[in-house]
Order: sequence, then C-alpha cells, then structure tokens
Amino acid sequence: MSATGLDVFDKTLQTTNIWLDEIMTELGPDRQVAWHVLGAVLHALRDRMQPDLAAHLGSQLPILVRGAYYDQYQPSKTPEKLRSLDEFLAKIKAELEFTRPVDAKDAFRVVSKVLAHHVGEGQMIKVLESLPAEIRRVAAAQQAA
Repeated sequence: MSATGLDVFDKTLQTTNIWLDEIMTELGPDRQVAWHVLGAVLHALRDRMQPDLAAHLGSQLPILVRGAYYDQYQPSKTPEKLRSLDEFLAKIKAELEFTRPVDAKDAFRVVSKVLAHHVGEGQMIKVLESLPAEIRRVAAAQQAA
C-alpha cells in the first residue's frame, strides 16, 4: 500500500531520502542538515548557470528536491559572476549559516558526488563545463574518487 496514496509522491520521497542518506554518510547523521546542504549547493550551482542549463539540471532532480532547487530562483539575475572558488563557497556557507557547522567545500564535494551518482552523465558534464576551472576541479575530483 502506498504511504501517501500517490505513487509519484512515494517515489520522490524515497529517492530524496536516498540522496539525503548519501549526504549523511559523509557529513553526519542529521537529515535536516543534509537537506540544507543539498539545497545550499544546488542553489549555488543553479545561480551560477545559464537559465536553460539550470532548467535541464532541474528536470533531472526528484520532484521534492526540484521544489527546493527552484525556491527563490530569479532567472533574470543569473548567471551570477562567481568566478573564484572562495566566492562560490561563500554563497554555500551563507545558506548554511543557521545549521550546525558544515564546511562549505565538504558540502560542495558531497553534493557533487550525489549528483554525479544520480543525474545523467551528459548533464553533469554540461554543468561542470559551465563552472570556472577552480570550482570545476573541486567537483570533478570528488566525482573521480
């Protein structure tokens, strides 16, 4: 029997929990922190990409995660000109300000790994190619590990 009464809701809830479990494996057993980490990194990536590419990535996210991804999105203000790794990580850190301390670079690495595992390889190549080399190296290193 379906937990929610709709298979689509059950599927997105199950998939989202799998993603959160993978984040928690690396960052600690706190589902709420994992949710905030996922959202913070996705927002930083989304805001650094052209709107068309951001939409293509969004289409591959579980419906529940997609809702968080598009929360407060302003495509007319993107892509942000975050050129350095430090600027990019500062954006992530700012969103994680009210959670327990999580290193922004660790958050980015872990979510990059989760995305590489669950999002189509071609899509991740396009996302990585859209990032400045310094930021791309951090995500690519985690995916190769």
